[in-house]
Amino acid sequence: MLLVEDDEALGAQIEAQLRRAGFAVVWAKSGRAFADHDPGTFGMIVLDLMLPDAYGLDLLKDLRSRSDVPVLILSARNDTSTRVRGLKLGADDYLTKPFWPEELVERVRARLRRPILQREGAIEIGALRIDLHARLVSIDGKPVALTGAEFGIVAALAKKRGAPVTRAALAEEVLAGENEGAERTLDVHVSRLRKKLGESGAAIVTVWGIGYRLELGR
Repeated sequence: MLLVEDDEALGAQIEAQLRRAGFAVVWAKSGRAFADHDPGTFGMIVLDLMLPDAYGLDLLKDLRSRSDVPVLILSARNDTSTRVRGLKLGADDYLTKPFWPEELVERVRARLRRPILQREGAIEIGALRIDLHARLVSIDGKPVALTGAEFGIVAALAKKRGAPVTRAALAEEVLAGENEGAERTLDVHVSRLRKKLGESGAAIVTVWGIGYRLELGR
C-alpha cells in the first residue's frame, strides 16, 4: 500500500495503524515522492489532497489515465464540491480529517474485499485473451497450454481484474488440496505462468505485501 501524506505526525500514526493491521506500507511525503513509485505495484493508494508540491486531485487525474488501483482520499476539505470532484475523478472513497485511524483501516479493508464485476465470459488484455467459460487462454489467437493450477490462477485474477487478490486467497482457491507451503508453491506457479504468457505475463502484477493483480490496460 502507498500512503501519500506530508504531515509527519499524522502520517506516522496512519503508517503504524496500517502496519498493525497487517498491511505493508510505503510512505511518500510529497507529490514528487509519489511520482517515484509505480502505482501498479500497490494494492491501494491512500492520498492526501494538500501536499506541499502538488494538489492531490491533479495527481489522481493523472493516475486514472494509466491505472485503476483503488484510491482513498484523505482531506481536511469537507465541502461537497471537492468530495464530488474527487469521486468523479475516480477516487474509490473519501475520508475527511480529523478521523479515527481505525475507521481508515476498515475502509481500506472494505475496498480490498470488493470485487471488480466481471462483465463477459472472455477478457482481453492486449494480445492476451482469457475465456473463463471455455477455460482457454490464447495470445494473438494462439492457444497457450496451461496446467490446471496455472489456469486457476489466471482465472481467479481475471474474475477480479484490476483488484488485488491476496496470496492466501489464491492459494486456497487454486491449491485447495495443499496446506503447508501452499503460498510458496503458488509463487512458483505464478512464475511459470508468466513465462508461458511471454510479454503478456507482465499483466500479472505483484502487489507488494498483498499478492497479485491482473493489470487493466496492458
